[in-house]
Amino acid sequence: MKTVQRCAAGIVAALLLSGCATVKPWERGHLARPEMNPDGDAGETKLLQHTYVSKEAASGGHAVGGGGCGCN
Repeated sequence: MKTVQRCAAGIVAALLLSGCATVKPWERGHLARPEMNPDGDAGETKLLQHTYVSKEAASGGHAVGGGGCGCN
């Protein structure tokens, strides 16, 4: 049984270590571009939140469950 556990631990370690990447200084410019931002464009996010608030007749709650109907 210990062999199976060691094998599983080795596979997990290999998967975790394969996710590490070193970014070269000359490659950082590509990662700094606005389209690489995981949050997206701030203006577009604000517009989408405004549309959500207008349609749901509720303010806030864009990151959690529930809406303006009071059914939750």
